[in-house]
Order: sequence, then C-alpha cells, then structure tokens
Amino acid sequence: MQVSFDTRASAQTGSTSSSANLFGISLIAALAGFIFGFDTVVISGANLPIKELWHTSPWFHGFFIMSMALWGTVVGALFGGLPTQKYGRKKVLLWVGILFSVSALGSALATDPYVFSIFRFIGGLGIGVSSVAAPTYVSEISTPSTRGRLVAMYQFNIVFGILLAFLSNYFLQGVGGNNDWRWMLGVMAIPSLIYTFMVFGIPESPRWLVAVKRDTATARNVMARLGMNRIDEEIQLITASANHEAHASNNDQHFFSGKYKTILWLAFFVAFFNQWSGINFILYYAPEILSRAGLAAKESLFNSIAIGGTNLLFTFLGLYLIDRLGRKTLLVIGSVGYIVSLAMVAWCFYAQASAGLLMVFLLLFIAAHAIGQGAVIWVFISEIFPNKVRAMGQSFGASVHWVFAALITLITPVFLDEKDGIFKDNPWPIFGFFAFMMALQLVWVLTKVPETKGVSLEELEKKLVREG
Repeated sequence: MQVSFDTRASAQTGSTSSSANLFGISLIAALAGFIFGFDTVVISGANLPIKELWHTSPWFHGFFIMSMALWGTVVGALFGGLPTQKYGRKKVLLWVGILFSVSALGSALATDPYVFSIFRFIGGLGIGVSSVAAPTYVSEISTPSTRGRLVAMYQFNIVFGILLAFLSNYFLQGVGGNNDWRWMLGVMAIPSLIYTFMVFGIPESPRWLVAVKRDTATARNVMARLGMNRIDEEIQLITASANHEAHASNNDQHFFSGKYKTILWLAFFVAFFNQWSGINFILYYAPEILSRAGLAAKESLFNSIAIGGTNLLFTFLGLYLIDRLGRKTLLVIGSVGYIVSLAMVAWCFYAQASAGLLMVFLLLFIAAHAIGQGAVIWVFISEIFPNKVRAMGQSFGASVHWVFAALITLITPVFLDEKDGIFKDNPWPIFGFFAFMMALQLVWVLTKVPETKGVSLEELEKKLVREG
C-alpha cells in the first residue's frame, strides 16, 4: 500500500512539475505580447506632444507618426511566417526581442519625424513577427485541454502591456517637460531586453522539430520536459500529418489552394472583424476621444488607465472561459456586447450625453472585446492551420489583422482631427459604423465559425482541410 501511495505521489509531483514547465515556457514566449501591447499603445501619450513639436499635418501625422509602427507590423506579419517556418520558432522570438529593444531606444532619441518613423517601423516589424511566432509556438507546445488559455496568455500579455503603457504615460507626464514622450517611448527598452534574455531558456517547438527538422530525438526530449502524454503516439500523428502534406499533389501543396479555402476564409474574417470593431481606433486615440467628450488632458489619460484596467480584468475572464465555453460562444457574447456598447457610444456623442455615461459604454465595449475577439483571435488562427503550414497561416491571419489596423489608424486623423476632420464636431457616425460591422460579425459567427475547443491540432486538420 505504501509503495502504491509513493508511486502515485511521485507521478503527481512529476505531472505538477511538467505543468509548471509548460506554463512557464508558454508564459516566456507569450511575453512578446506584453511588449507588443506596450509598444502599440504607448504612442497614444506621444500623439499630441509630437503633433505640437513637429507641427505635422493630419495626413503626415497619421502616416509617419501614428501608423508607421503598424505598417512595420504589416510587413513583419506578411513575411514573419517564412523565417518562423524555416529557422524555427525560438530563433525568431529571439530576434523579436532585439527589434523591440532597438526600436524603443531609437524612437526615444529621434531628432525629427522621419528618424522617429524609421524606428517605429522597426518596432512594428517586431510586433508583426511576434504575432506570427508566439501564438504558433504556444499552440504547438500545448495540449488540447490547455491550448486555449495558454495561447490566450499572449493576448493577456498584450492587454497587460497596454495597461502598463497607459500607466507609464500617466506617471511620466510632466517628468521631462517637453520631452515626456521620449521617456514614455524609451522605457520600453527595459522589458524588451529582459524578454530577449529569457527566450534563450525555452526549447524549440516539438511539432516544428518533427514536421520540418525531422529531429524526433530532440522533439521527444522536449515533449517529456513539457509533460506530454503518449509521446510516441504524438510523434506518429505529427509525422503522418507532415508526410501527408509532403505527398500531396503540387496543386494541393500551394498555400492558397482549394484544400485550405475554408481555413483561409475563417482566418481572414476573424482578423477582419477584429479591427472593424474599432478596438485600435479607441486604444490609439483614447486620450483624444475622451478629450473630445469634455475631459481635460490629464483626466483623459487617467481614464485611459480605466480602459486598460477593464481590458485586463475581462481578459482574465476570457482566459478562464475559453477552454470551458469555447471559442465560438465567446465570439457570440463579444459580438452582442460590441453592438450594444458601440451603438450607445454613438448615441452619447450624438445626444451630447455626459462624459461619465460615455465612459461607461466605452468600458463596456472594452469588456466585450476582451472576453470575445481579444481572447479568441490569436488562439483561433494558431489552431486551425495544419502543422506544415501553421506559421504561414498565422502570418496570413496576422497580416489581415495588421493591414486593417494600419488603415484605420492612418485615416483616423482625417475623420477625427479637431481642425480639419470630417467629423471634427461630432464623431458619432464612426461608432455607428463600427456597430454595424459588429452586427455583420455576429451573423458570420453564428453561420460559419466551427467550435475548436478540446480538439487536437491533427484532428482539426482532418475536419477543416478539404481533400481531393
């Protein structure tokens, strides 16, 4: 009896240790999301000071200052799949940290808007590549029962980075006088360097080692370290999937071939609707939107922190629910929340309601995003593509996401600029349009989106890839 008890205790201890390893390794990879979130939103605090410093026009400001990082993100997402597939997930994550570090220091020390935009573009490259490599890596080291919440940690870190960026902007305002914005941007070098050194300690993805490198010995060791069950069976499934892809006809091997049609449309629309919710529009221009609602500059920055805090709280809830309720259910809940909140924000601006009421519905919008699209997008895209083309698929989905994010950020000053904006007097039509787009998303989710929770990556491939 004693021997049996010790055996069970030992197995339980080993399982706990492996789970801790899996969580820790996933967390390190997902920390790329923290820098991604910080970098994405920190520009909101530098928006108005830079506009005053360099006297930029709406179009120039929208392109070179506000959206340049996003254009870098588009390029990084478009081409990030190639090195991620060829050289492995770990090496690419390492370069992501280096790009972030260079961008933070260069942006903070920029002497003119052109130099500034170059370094913002470099940071954008890091964001784009991280949105390919990090979710791909975490989805490949996870189990079907933990994949949702582990990949969603990438989104949690994005949100955590967003909150800290808002907090950093708030507390650094007034520290450096006219150079506040330089401190806001430069401080990002600290987490970037820490992340870079931490990546050295994580293993390569076992699925990449088997499917691409054909190194089953190393993959077996990594799987054991991660606590995966039935390792030989897992390797056989991955090998069979890779061999099936390798022996497909030349026409079927093309990434945009008919066999991947369903998956490509799913990835396209989840990324497309993510941005047409208006999430980046609100996060990037939060202080300006809140100022337009009648809040003073310092107060609007403080309310931006409330947006970041709500985002973090409901992302926690999304993490808890994604492997319980499933991806599709969260998208439905989020869509309904989007429609109600955006319609009410539009009404608040139209009826010139109080700033407090407007803030309530903006926070409801953030909650709807965090529990729905925010929690689901990177998980969903990372799990629907087959092992052989997962990095390319993640690259495709991330590219769609960032193209529309960049376009929206680029054109926003044209609509929102207080002097020349089309809706400078009242931006309610913008929010009304976003509400309409979210009604379309709800229809798409209900009619086209499959549930993927609890299904292995290889089983999902059988269900979603069209043969013949």
